[in-house]
Amino acid sequence: MRSPDSFEQLDIYVWEGKADIVERVARCMSSFDVEVVRADGMALGMERDAGRAAVAVISVSAMDSSGFSLTTESLQGTPVVWVASASRERDSASYPPDYRHVLPYDFTCAELRTMIAKLVRQLRTRVAELPGPDELVAHSEAMKALLSEVQTFADCDHAVLLRGDTGVGKERVAQLLHRGHQAYGKGAFIAVNCGAIPDGLFESLFFGHAKGSFTGAVASHRGYFEQATGGTLFLDEIGDLPRYQQVKLLRVLEDRAVVRLGSASPVRVDFRLVAASNRNLREMVAAGDFRADLFYRLAVIELYVPNLQERGETDKVALFRSILSEVLGDAAPALGELPHWLTDAVAATAFPGNVRQLRNLGERIGVIARQTGGWDRAHIERALALARIRTDGPAPQAEAIGDRRGWNSSERNRIIEALEINDWRRQDAAQHLGISRKVLWEKMRKYQILDGEPSIPEDG
Repeated sequence: MRSPDSFEQLDIYVWEGKADIVERVARCMSSFDVEVVRADGMALGMERDAGRAAVAVISVSAMDSSGFSLTTESLQGTPVVWVASASRERDSASYPPDYRHVLPYDFTCAELRTMIAKLVRQLRTRVAELPGPDELVAHSEAMKALLSEVQTFADCDHAVLLRGDTGVGKERVAQLLHRGHQAYGKGAFIAVNCGAIPDGLFESLFFGHAKGSFTGAVASHRGYFEQATGGTLFLDEIGDLPRYQQVKLLRVLEDRAVVRLGSASPVRVDFRLVAASNRNLREMVAAGDFRADLFYRLAVIELYVPNLQERGETDKVALFRSILSEVLGDAAPALGELPHWLTDAVAATAFPGNVRQLRNLGERIGVIARQTGGWDRAHIERALALARIRTDGPAPQAEAIGDRRGWNSSERNRIIEALEINDWRRQDAAQHLGISRKVLWEKMRKYQILDGEPSIPEDG
Protein backbone atom coordinates (compact mmCIF):
# COMPACT_ATOMS: atom_id res chain seq x y z
CA MET A 1 0.00 0.00 0.00
CA ARG A 2 1.30 3.42 -0.92
CA SER A 3 1.95 5.70 2.05
CA PRO A 4 0.05 8.97 2.44
CA ASP A 5 2.29 12.00 1.87
CA SER A 6 2.68 12.49 5.62
CA PHE A 7 3.99 8.92 6.02
CA GLU A 8 6.66 9.11 3.30
CA GLN A 9 10.16 8.40 4.68
CA LEU A 10 8.99 8.23 8.30
CA ASP A 11 10.62 6.62 11.34
CA ILE A 12 8.66 6.06 14.56
CA TYR A 13 10.69 5.59 17.75
CA VAL A 14 8.70 3.96 20.54
CA TRP A 15 9.46 4.05 24.27
CA GLU A 16 6.89 1.65 25.71
CA GLY A 17 7.97 1.18 29.34
CA LYS A 18 5.39 -1.19 30.83
CA ALA A 19 2.64 -0.37 28.36
CA ASP A 20 3.46 -2.96 25.66
CA ILE A 21 2.73 -0.57 22.78
CA VAL A 22 5.54 -1.30 20.30
CA GLU A 23 3.66 -4.15 18.61
CA ARG A 24 0.44 -2.12 18.58
CA VAL A 25 2.17 0.81 16.85
CA ALA A 26 3.87 -1.54 14.36
CA ARG A 27 0.57 -3.26 13.61
CA CYS A 28 -1.21 0.05 13.05
CA MET A 29 1.49 1.23 10.63
CA SER A 30 2.15 -2.13 8.93
CA SER A 31 0.34 -1.09 5.73
CA PHE A 32 2.72 1.81 5.19
CA ASP A 33 6.41 2.12 4.35
CA VAL A 34 7.20 3.24 7.90
CA GLU A 35 9.97 2.01 10.21
CA VAL A 36 9.00 1.36 13.82
CA VAL A 37 11.97 1.19 16.19
CA ARG A 38 11.84 0.10 19.82
CA ALA A 39 13.85 2.78 21.63
CA ASP A 40 13.58 1.80 25.31
CA GLY A 41 16.98 2.24 26.96
CA MET A 42 18.37 4.39 24.15
CA ALA A 43 20.17 7.66 24.82
CA LEU A 44 19.05 8.51 21.31
CA GLY A 45 20.24 11.56 19.40
CA MET A 46 17.64 11.00 16.64
CA GLU A 47 20.25 11.38 13.85
CA ARG A 48 18.56 11.48 10.46
CA ASP A 49 18.67 13.28 7.14
CA ALA A 50 16.65 16.39 6.48
CA GLY A 51 14.35 14.57 4.05
CA ARG A 52 13.33 11.88 6.54
CA ALA A 53 10.89 12.62 9.35
CA ALA A 54 10.80 11.04 12.81
CA VAL A 55 8.17 10.92 15.53
CA ALA A 56 8.55 9.64 19.09
CA VAL A 57 5.71 7.62 20.65
CA ILE A 58 6.25 7.51 24.41
CA SER A 59 4.22 5.77 27.06
CA VAL A 60 3.75 7.60 30.33
CA SER A 61 4.82 4.33 31.98
CA ALA A 62 8.31 4.86 30.52
CA MET A 63 8.79 7.63 33.07
CA ASP A 64 10.41 6.66 36.36
CA SER A 65 9.54 8.25 39.69
CA SER A 66 11.71 11.29 38.94
CA GLY A 67 10.13 11.96 35.56
CA PHE A 68 10.92 10.91 32.00
CA SER A 69 14.67 10.40 31.58
CA LEU A 70 14.96 11.68 28.00
CA THR A 71 15.47 15.43 27.72
CA THR A 72 14.23 17.79 25.03
CA GLU A 73 17.88 18.10 23.91
CA SER A 74 18.24 14.34 23.43
CA LEU A 75 15.06 14.26 21.33
CA GLN A 76 16.39 17.19 19.26
CA GLY A 77 13.01 18.73 18.43
CA THR A 78 11.35 15.42 17.54
CA PRO A 79 7.55 15.70 17.95
CA VAL A 80 6.17 13.43 20.67
CA VAL A 81 2.93 11.46 20.96
CA TRP A 82 2.29 10.55 24.60
CA VAL A 83 0.27 7.43 25.43
CA ALA A 84 -1.58 7.80 28.72
CA SER A 85 -1.19 5.17 31.42
CA ALA A 86 -4.03 2.81 32.23
CA SER A 87 -4.35 4.08 35.78
CA ARG A 88 -3.71 7.79 35.15
CA GLU A 89 -2.32 7.96 38.69
CA ARG A 90 0.67 10.14 37.84
CA ASP A 91 0.64 13.83 38.63
CA SER A 92 0.63 15.76 35.34
CA ALA A 93 3.11 18.22 36.91
CA SER A 94 5.79 15.54 36.54
CA TYR A 95 5.26 15.30 32.79
CA PRO A 96 7.58 17.08 30.35
CA PRO A 97 6.54 20.56 29.16
CA ASP A 98 5.50 19.28 25.73
CA TYR A 99 2.89 16.92 27.19
CA ARG A 100 0.25 18.11 24.72
CA HIS A 101 -0.33 15.43 22.11
CA VAL A 102 -1.89 12.60 24.11
CA LEU A 103 -3.55 9.34 23.08
CA PRO A 104 -5.63 7.18 25.40
CA TYR A 105 -4.12 3.96 26.69
CA ASP A 106 -6.45 1.94 24.42
CA PHE A 107 -5.84 4.11 21.34
CA THR A 108 -7.17 2.95 17.98
CA CYS A 109 -5.11 2.74 14.79
CA ALA A 110 -7.10 5.61 13.30
CA GLU A 111 -6.31 7.82 16.32
CA LEU A 112 -2.60 7.00 16.12
CA ARG A 113 -2.36 7.60 12.37
CA THR A 114 -4.25 10.90 12.60
CA MET A 115 -2.03 12.20 15.41
CA ILE A 116 1.23 11.16 13.71
CA ALA A 117 0.16 12.58 10.35
CA LYS A 118 -0.65 15.92 12.00
CA LEU A 119 2.73 16.12 13.77
CA VAL A 120 4.70 15.12 10.69
CA ARG A 121 2.99 17.81 8.61
CA GLN A 122 3.87 20.40 11.27
CA LEU A 123 7.45 19.12 11.44
CA ARG A 124 7.98 19.29 7.70
CA THR A 125 6.52 22.80 7.57
CA ARG A 126 9.09 23.94 10.15
CA VAL A 127 11.94 22.27 8.27
CA ALA A 128 10.88 23.89 4.99
CA GLU A 129 11.09 27.32 6.67
CA LEU A 130 14.65 26.88 7.90
CA PRO A 131 17.56 28.44 5.96
CA GLY A 132 19.04 26.06 3.40
CA PRO A 133 22.55 24.67 3.81
CA ASP A 134 23.75 26.80 0.90
CA GLU A 135 22.96 29.99 2.85
CA LEU A 136 26.30 30.14 4.64
CA VAL A 137 27.79 33.46 5.63
CA ALA A 138 31.16 33.74 3.91
CA HIS A 139 32.56 37.26 3.91
CA SER A 140 35.94 36.29 5.38
CA GLU A 141 38.81 35.02 3.25
CA ALA A 142 38.96 31.86 5.38
CA MET A 143 35.34 30.94 4.60
CA LYS A 144 35.63 31.92 0.95
CA ALA A 145 38.62 29.58 0.64
CA LEU A 146 36.67 26.77 2.30
CA LEU A 147 33.66 27.19 0.03
CA SER A 148 35.94 27.23 -2.99
CA GLU A 149 37.34 23.84 -1.91
CA VAL A 150 33.83 22.52 -1.28
CA GLN A 151 32.86 23.49 -4.81
CA THR A 152 35.97 21.77 -6.18
CA PHE A 153 35.47 18.46 -4.35
CA ALA A 154 31.68 18.21 -3.99
CA ASP A 155 31.10 16.22 -7.16
CA CYS A 156 33.56 13.41 -6.55
CA ASP A 157 32.97 10.00 -5.03
CA HIS A 158 35.86 9.99 -2.55
CA ALA A 159 35.49 10.29 1.22
CA VAL A 160 35.94 13.69 2.84
CA LEU A 161 37.21 14.44 6.36
CA LEU A 162 36.12 17.74 7.87
CA ARG A 163 38.28 19.14 10.68
CA GLY A 164 37.31 21.98 12.97
CA ASP A 165 36.34 23.01 16.47
CA THR A 166 33.02 22.16 18.08
CA GLY A 167 30.17 24.33 16.84
CA VAL A 168 31.80 25.68 13.66
CA GLY A 169 29.16 24.19 11.34
CA LYS A 170 30.79 21.04 10.00
CA GLU A 171 27.41 19.45 9.31
CA ARG A 172 26.35 22.44 7.21
CA VAL A 173 29.52 22.02 5.13
CA ALA A 174 28.78 18.30 4.81
CA GLN A 175 25.33 19.18 3.47
CA LEU A 176 26.94 21.43 0.87
CA LEU A 177 29.16 18.55 -0.24
CA HIS A 178 26.10 16.34 -0.44
CA ARG A 179 24.03 18.79 -2.47
CA GLY A 180 26.92 19.41 -4.84
CA HIS A 181 27.21 15.77 -5.94
CA GLN A 182 25.31 15.06 -9.14
CA ALA A 183 24.38 11.49 -8.20
CA TYR A 184 24.56 11.12 -4.41
CA GLY A 185 23.08 14.59 -3.94
CA LYS A 186 19.73 13.21 -5.12
CA GLY A 187 19.69 10.65 -2.31
CA ALA A 188 19.32 10.90 1.45
CA PHE A 189 21.65 12.78 3.79
CA ILE A 190 22.04 10.60 6.90
CA ALA A 191 23.72 12.38 9.82
CA VAL A 192 25.01 10.31 12.74
CA ASN A 193 26.75 11.55 15.87
CA CYS A 194 29.28 8.82 16.65
CA GLY A 195 29.63 10.05 20.21
CA ALA A 196 25.93 9.38 20.90
CA ILE A 197 25.80 5.70 19.90
CA PRO A 198 24.64 3.71 22.96
CA ASP A 199 26.82 0.77 23.96
CA GLY A 200 25.54 -2.47 22.49
CA LEU A 201 23.42 -0.81 19.80
CA PHE A 202 26.08 -0.06 17.19
CA GLU A 203 25.26 -3.12 15.07
CA SER A 204 21.50 -2.60 15.22
CA LEU A 205 21.69 1.12 14.42
CA PHE A 206 24.32 0.89 11.67
CA PHE A 207 23.65 -2.54 10.15
CA GLY A 208 19.94 -2.84 10.90
CA HIS A 209 18.13 -5.96 12.03
CA ALA A 210 15.67 -8.51 10.72
CA LYS A 211 12.21 -8.95 12.19
CA GLY A 212 12.32 -11.23 15.23
CA SER A 213 16.13 -11.11 15.54
CA PHE A 214 15.82 -10.14 19.21
CA THR A 215 13.16 -9.31 21.79
CA GLY A 216 11.36 -6.17 20.68
CA ALA A 217 12.36 -6.49 17.00
CA VAL A 218 8.72 -6.40 15.87
CA ALA A 219 9.68 -5.23 12.39
CA SER A 220 12.74 -5.26 10.18
CA HIS A 221 14.89 -2.15 10.38
CA ARG A 222 17.31 -0.64 7.88
CA GLY A 223 20.50 0.59 9.52
CA TYR A 224 22.31 3.84 8.75
CA PHE A 225 24.41 2.20 6.01
CA GLU A 226 21.30 1.09 4.11
CA GLN A 227 19.47 4.36 4.76
CA ALA A 228 22.38 6.28 3.21
CA THR A 229 22.52 4.13 0.07
CA GLY A 230 22.26 6.39 -2.96
CA GLY A 231 23.14 9.41 -0.83
CA THR A 232 25.61 10.64 1.79
CA LEU A 233 26.49 9.20 5.19
CA PHE A 234 27.78 11.94 7.51
CA LEU A 235 29.63 10.60 10.56
CA ASP A 236 30.10 13.45 13.03
CA GLU A 237 32.71 13.18 15.81
CA ILE A 238 34.23 10.12 14.15
CA GLY A 239 37.10 10.27 16.67
CA ASP A 240 34.67 9.14 19.40
CA LEU A 241 34.08 5.81 17.66
CA PRO A 242 35.69 2.97 19.69
CA ARG A 243 38.33 0.87 17.94
CA TYR A 244 36.17 -2.26 17.79
CA GLN A 245 33.54 -0.23 15.92
CA GLN A 246 36.16 1.37 13.69
CA VAL A 247 37.12 -2.00 12.24
CA LYS A 248 33.48 -2.78 11.44
CA LEU A 249 33.11 0.54 9.66
CA LEU A 250 36.30 -0.15 7.70
CA ARG A 251 34.98 -3.53 6.58
CA VAL A 252 31.80 -1.96 5.22
CA LEU A 253 33.80 0.67 3.34
CA GLU A 254 35.90 -2.09 1.77
CA ASP A 255 33.14 -4.64 1.05
CA ARG A 256 30.30 -2.23 0.29
CA ALA A 257 27.89 -4.71 1.85
CA VAL A 258 26.16 -5.21 5.20
CA VAL A 259 24.39 -8.09 6.90
CA ARG A 260 21.49 -7.20 9.16
CA LEU A 261 21.36 -8.71 12.64
CA GLY A 262 19.39 -11.95 12.47
CA SER A 263 19.92 -12.32 8.73
CA ALA A 264 22.42 -14.25 6.63
CA SER A 265 21.92 -12.37 3.38
CA PRO A 266 24.32 -9.52 2.55
CA VAL A 267 22.81 -6.27 1.30
CA ARG A 268 24.77 -4.07 -1.10
CA VAL A 269 25.27 -0.46 0.01
CA ASP A 270 26.54 2.48 -1.98
CA PHE A 271 26.99 5.89 -0.37
CA ARG A 272 29.39 8.81 -0.24
CA LEU A 273 31.09 9.13 3.16
CA VAL A 274 31.76 12.47 4.85
CA ALA A 275 33.29 12.32 8.33
CA ALA A 276 34.02 15.11 10.80
CA SER A 277 36.00 15.51 14.00
CA ASN A 278 37.06 18.24 16.40
CA ARG A 279 39.96 16.02 17.49
CA ASN A 280 43.32 15.59 15.82
CA LEU A 281 42.97 12.16 14.21
CA ARG A 282 46.62 12.08 13.16
CA GLU A 283 47.66 12.38 16.80
CA MET A 284 45.12 9.72 17.73
CA VAL A 285 46.60 7.39 15.10
CA ALA A 286 50.09 7.99 16.53
CA ALA A 287 48.79 7.28 20.04
CA GLY A 288 47.06 4.07 18.92
CA ASP A 289 43.56 5.41 19.61
CA PHE A 290 42.45 5.47 15.98
CA ARG A 291 43.09 2.93 13.25
CA ALA A 292 45.55 4.15 10.63
CA ASP A 293 43.89 2.13 7.85
CA LEU A 294 40.52 3.72 8.59
CA PHE A 295 42.05 7.20 8.77
CA TYR A 296 43.52 6.81 5.29
CA ARG A 297 40.11 5.74 3.95
CA LEU A 298 38.43 8.75 5.55
CA ALA A 299 40.98 11.44 4.74
CA VAL A 300 41.21 11.13 0.96
CA ILE A 301 40.15 14.77 0.96
CA GLU A 302 40.66 16.93 4.07
CA LEU A 303 38.90 20.24 4.59
CA TYR A 304 39.34 22.58 7.56
CA VAL A 305 36.33 24.55 8.81
CA PRO A 306 37.58 27.78 10.46
CA ASN A 307 36.31 28.88 13.86
CA LEU A 308 34.67 32.24 14.49
CA GLN A 309 37.85 33.94 15.67
CA GLU A 310 39.59 32.90 12.45
CA ARG A 311 36.64 34.13 10.39
CA GLY A 312 36.87 37.59 11.97
CA GLU A 313 34.54 40.36 13.03
CA THR A 314 32.74 40.75 9.69
CA ASP A 315 31.48 37.17 9.69
CA LYS A 316 30.52 37.40 13.37
CA VAL A 317 28.32 40.42 12.80
CA ALA A 318 26.84 39.06 9.55
CA LEU A 319 25.94 35.78 11.27
CA PHE A 320 24.47 37.67 14.21
CA ARG A 321 22.28 39.74 11.89
CA SER A 322 21.10 36.59 10.12
CA ILE A 323 20.20 34.87 13.40
CA LEU A 324 18.31 37.93 14.66
CA SER A 325 16.39 38.07 11.38
CA GLU A 326 15.29 34.46 11.87
CA VAL A 327 14.20 35.07 15.46
CA LEU A 328 12.39 38.36 14.90
CA GLY A 329 10.74 37.56 11.57
CA ASP A 330 8.11 40.15 10.66
CA ALA A 331 8.87 42.14 13.82
CA ALA A 332 12.38 43.06 12.62
CA PRO A 333 11.49 46.16 10.50
CA ALA A 334 9.62 47.80 13.40
CA LEU A 335 12.73 47.62 15.59
CA GLY A 336 14.89 49.55 13.16
CA GLU A 337 18.60 49.19 12.43
CA LEU A 338 20.87 47.43 14.91
CA PRO A 339 22.64 49.98 17.13
CA HIS A 340 26.39 50.31 16.62
CA TRP A 341 27.12 49.61 20.27
CA LEU A 342 25.51 46.18 19.85
CA THR A 343 27.30 45.17 16.65
CA ASP A 344 30.60 46.47 18.06
CA ALA A 345 30.09 44.36 21.20
CA VAL A 346 29.37 41.23 19.15
CA ALA A 347 32.44 41.84 17.00
CA ALA A 348 34.64 42.18 20.09
CA THR A 349 33.28 39.10 21.89
CA ALA A 350 35.11 35.77 21.78
CA PHE A 351 32.89 32.76 21.09
CA PRO A 352 34.70 29.54 22.04
CA GLY A 353 31.46 27.69 21.28
CA ASN A 354 31.60 29.21 17.79
CA VAL A 355 28.43 29.52 15.70
CA ARG A 356 26.42 27.47 18.19
CA GLN A 357 27.25 29.91 20.98
CA LEU A 358 26.67 32.94 18.76
CA ARG A 359 23.26 31.55 17.85
CA ASN A 360 22.42 31.22 21.52
CA LEU A 361 23.30 34.89 22.05
CA GLY A 362 21.40 36.00 18.94
CA GLU A 363 18.27 34.12 19.99
CA ARG A 364 18.48 35.54 23.51
CA ILE A 365 18.84 39.12 22.29
CA GLY A 366 16.12 38.56 19.70
CA VAL A 367 13.71 37.51 22.45
CA ILE A 368 14.65 40.58 24.51
CA ALA A 369 14.07 42.90 21.54
CA ARG A 370 10.72 41.33 20.71
CA GLN A 371 9.46 41.40 24.30
CA THR A 372 10.66 44.94 25.09
CA GLY A 373 9.80 46.37 21.69
CA GLY A 374 13.27 47.79 21.08
CA TRP A 375 17.01 47.49 21.64
CA ASP A 376 16.86 47.72 25.43
CA ARG A 377 20.50 48.41 26.25
CA ALA A 378 20.37 47.39 29.91
CA HIS A 379 18.83 43.98 29.19
CA ILE A 380 21.00 43.35 26.15
CA GLU A 381 24.24 44.26 27.92
CA ARG A 382 23.42 41.73 30.64
CA ALA A 383 23.02 39.10 27.91
CA LEU A 384 26.32 40.18 26.37
CA ALA A 385 28.04 39.93 29.75
CA LEU A 386 26.97 36.29 30.01
CA ALA A 387 28.42 35.57 26.57
CA ARG A 388 31.65 37.50 27.08
CA ILE A 389 34.76 35.74 28.38
CA ARG A 390 38.17 37.06 29.35
CA THR A 391 40.67 36.71 26.53
CA ASP A 392 43.82 37.16 28.58
CA GLY A 393 46.45 34.52 27.85
CA PRO A 394 46.92 31.73 30.41
CA ALA A 395 49.78 31.85 32.85
CA PRO A 396 52.99 30.30 31.50
CA GLN A 397 53.01 27.69 34.27
CA ALA A 398 49.51 26.57 33.37
CA GLU A 399 50.48 26.21 29.72
CA ALA A 400 53.58 24.22 30.62
CA ILE A 401 51.65 21.80 32.81
CA GLY A 402 48.92 21.50 30.21
CA ASP A 403 51.44 20.73 27.49
CA ARG A 404 53.13 18.03 29.61
CA ARG A 405 49.79 16.38 30.27
CA GLY A 406 48.75 16.61 26.61
CA TRP A 407 45.99 19.07 27.50
CA ASN A 408 44.61 21.84 25.36
CA SER A 409 45.36 24.54 27.94
CA SER A 410 43.44 27.30 26.20
CA GLU A 411 40.33 25.11 26.13
CA ARG A 412 40.79 24.26 29.82
CA ASN A 413 41.03 27.95 30.70
CA ARG A 414 37.93 28.76 28.65
CA ILE A 415 35.97 26.11 30.54
CA ILE A 416 37.13 27.47 33.90
CA GLU A 417 36.25 31.02 32.80
CA ALA A 418 32.74 29.94 31.80
CA LEU A 419 32.24 28.08 35.08
CA GLU A 420 33.39 31.05 37.12
CA ILE A 421 31.18 33.49 35.22
CA ASN A 422 28.17 31.25 35.82
CA ASP A 423 28.96 30.57 39.52
CA TRP A 424 29.93 26.97 38.67
CA ARG A 425 26.46 26.09 37.45
CA ARG A 426 27.27 23.44 34.84
CA GLN A 427 24.09 23.80 32.78
CA ASP A 428 24.61 27.56 32.41
CA ALA A 429 28.33 27.13 31.73
CA ALA A 430 27.62 24.53 29.04
CA GLN A 431 25.13 26.87 27.38
CA HIS A 432 27.70 29.66 27.63
CA LEU A 433 30.28 27.50 25.82
CA GLY A 434 27.80 26.25 23.23
CA ILE A 435 28.17 22.60 24.24
CA SER A 436 25.98 20.06 26.02
CA ARG A 437 26.14 19.49 29.78
CA LYS A 438 27.42 15.95 29.15
CA VAL A 439 30.30 17.22 26.99
CA LEU A 440 31.16 19.82 29.65
CA TRP A 441 31.26 17.14 32.34
CA GLU A 442 33.52 14.94 30.20
CA LYS A 443 35.91 17.86 29.59
CA MET A 444 35.95 18.70 33.33
CA ARG A 445 37.00 15.13 34.05
CA LYS A 446 39.60 15.20 31.29
CA TYR A 447 41.16 18.42 32.57
CA GLN A 448 40.71 17.50 36.26
CA ILE A 449 38.53 20.53 36.99
CA LEU A 450 36.74 20.17 40.30
CA ASP A 451 33.69 22.21 41.24
CA GLY A 452 34.88 25.45 42.77
CA GLU A 453 38.55 24.43 42.49
CA PRO A 454 39.78 25.68 39.12
CA SER A 455 43.49 25.52 39.86
CA ILE A 456 45.60 23.06 37.89
CA PRO A 457 46.75 20.13 40.05
CA GLU A 458 50.45 19.79 40.64
CA ASP A 459 52.16 17.67 38.07
CA GLY A 460 53.14 14.27 39.34
